[in-house]
Amino acid sequence: MSNDIQHKHFTRSEMVSELLRKKALTVIFTLILLSAILFIAGLSAGSTVLNPLDVVKHLTGAGSGEHNFVIHTLRLPRMLLAMLAGAALGVAGLIMQGVVRNPLGSPDIIGVTGGASFAAVFFLTRLAGSVSIKWLPIAAIVGAAAVSALIYALAWRKGVTPVRLVLVGIGLSACTGALTTMMIVLNDEYSTTRAYLWMTGSVYGAKWSDVYSLLPWVALLVPLSLLFAKSANVLETGDETAAGLGVRIQLHRIGMLTISVALAGAAVAFAGGIGFVGLIAPHIARKLVGRAFGYLVPVSALIGSMMVALADVVARTAFLPLDIPAGVFVSGIGAPFFIYLLYRSRHQ
Repeated sequence: MSNDIQHKHFTRSEMVSELLRKKALTVIFTLILLSAILFIAGLSAGSTVLNPLDVVKHLTGAGSGEHNFVIHTLRLPRMLLAMLAGAALGVAGLIMQGVVRNPLGSPDIIGVTGGASFAAVFFLTRLAGSVSIKWLPIAAIVGAAAVSALIYALAWRKGVTPVRLVLVGIGLSACTGALTTMMIVLNDEYSTTRAYLWMTGSVYGAKWSDVYSLLPWVALLVPLSLLFAKSANVLETGDETAAGLGVRIQLHRIGMLTISVALAGAAVAFAGGIGFVGLIAPHIARKLVGRAFGYLVPVSALIGSMMVALADVVARTAFLPLDIPAGVFVSGIGAPFFIYLLYRSRHQ
């Protein structure tokens, strides 16, 4: 009798798992299709409006080459860089929220993006004249890593708890923000304008070299994050439960934070201080596919890439001939969403 009950239980669990898998695959396929449509639309829109069929022909090698400069040199690297940066920020935010077990956790909220921005602005205002601009991405990544290490060290007390990570991170985020503002105020007008535009977040003037530099970070670290799928699912249940199931909590937490910091630092290095993507994308992903980390990674990546790409398309077409930084539009959506999350979490 008990064997029959167990068999029915496992069968029901397998059915639920299969339904979740099919739902997740359907969502992923739909998002890929929407991303492709957005990609073609983004390459078509601009001061020179192109026929989407001409864009498709160009991408497939069947075009006449008439629009080669507009598509291949100006718009294609910009769209690719926006999508790569958005995917990196989306997954970085997902990992961060999983580690700190807080819906408000994201690289820009707890200071990781602030560290990258501080290092990048320091580079632009103090070192740009004497050091090649090619070192800017490295400076941003080093800044993100340094602040993350400081957050972890200050939050350590016989281990690290999610609450301490969030509180220390918010404090350091305020500090790096104040220092960044001070550097901007104390420098000349040219350096200040350049640094401010970068901080706002923009993929204006994106080059193929930027795409080739960011691509390895996303292509390596996003799949690598899937290796932590099981431990991420267990860590959500709490440290005591995770430890009881044999998960090496601090080791897995450090590994996941390292991936999150590297993704956020790389994205900020090439696209500037675009905020709120890492906060919003994981929340939308959970609404679509539930809380299984293995499904959340690709969905968060796709949603993040679509957010930044759509923001950039709107930014460069809505106010022609002006080219507004994409970060302005993302923040316009992200700030009200952040307030909504605060309101929803007020009793927790």
